[in-house]
Order: sequence, then structure tokens, then C-alpha cells
Amino acid sequence: PHTIIFILVFPIIISCSWASSLGLSSNATTIYEVLSEHGLPMGLFPQGVREFAVGEDGLFWVRLDEACNAKFENELHYERNVSGHLSYGMIDALSGLEAQDLFLWFQVMSIRVDVPSTGLIYFDVGAASKRFPLSLFETPPECVAVRSQQQDAPSHHQVLLFLSPLFFLLEIPLRLVIWPRPR
Repeated sequence: PHTIIFILVFPIIISCSWASSLGLSSNATTIYEVLSEHGLPMGLFPQGVREFAVGEDGLFWVRLDEACNAKFENELHYERNVSGHLSYGMIDALSGLEAQDLFLWFQVMSIRVDVPSTGLIYFDVGAASKRFPLSLFETPPECVAVRSQQQDAPSHHQVLLFLSPLFFLLEIPLRLVIWPRPR
């Protein structure tokens, strides 16, 4: 009898622990609700996010229908897939999000808000940090579809094909400089 109870109850226990490891222990049904539960504004991701996952460890991914740009004070570019690590008041280890400043695009590495709130949000782009009023990110923005920068980037194969004639021309002088002549 104990074996039968164990066989019936064990799968339920395993499925509950598996669900909580996927972050399903939260009642949030949208990424916007997840952001709000973590003390972040709902407008960090554009409208139309339908697929997302958040692990218990804070790792998350968001899938958009297509790459797009949204306008705040500056322009943000969202790749089709955005991922990172979510903690209270902060997203770090971001990939798939870029910010434009003075006609240049910078990879956004982290986003944070002050706890308690000062009404500011900070975007870290590596060498610099840019702050914005938190009110800009209260609601999810509309996003204009653009070609993915990942799609536009040449593959390693295309780069090697492009550079191979250059390597051939440089091969002879390089051999003379790098490899010593036999004596």
C-alpha cells in the first residue's frame, strides 16, 4: 500500500518542483507582470511579447515576433530574442538589447532602478551609464519592426571568403618575415 501511494504521489511532487524551477511558482502570466513583481517598470519590453520564461534562479528569455525599435528619450533596439538575469530592481547579463546615443548603437549590459525609488532608471552600456526618468517606462511601448542586426551580420564563412584573397597576397611576405629560412 505504501508503494502505491509513493508511486501516485511522487510524480506530483516532482512536477511541482519542476514547475517552481521554471519560475512558474509566480502567478504572473506576462513578462510585464514579472517585471512589476521584481520592482521594475512594465515598459522595459515592448508590446506584443507572447513567449517568455523565467527560472527560479532569475535567468529569463523573451521572444518577440520580430526584431524592432522603440522610441523613448533615445531609441532602443530589441532583437527577436532577449535574455538576461532578473533580480529585484535589476536586469543584468543582458543580450539582445541595444540603445542608440548620438547615432551610435551600444549593447545594453544591465538595467537597474534605485531601491527605494528615486524616480530614475539606469542603463549600463559598458563604459558608461545613462539615466532616464522612470516615468518613460511605465507602459510597454509600441515597437516598429526592423531587420534583425543578427541577420544582417556576415557569417564567419562570408568573412573568410571575403578575406581569403587578401590572405593569399599577404602569405608570401608573411612567410619571409615570420618563418626563418633554412640554413
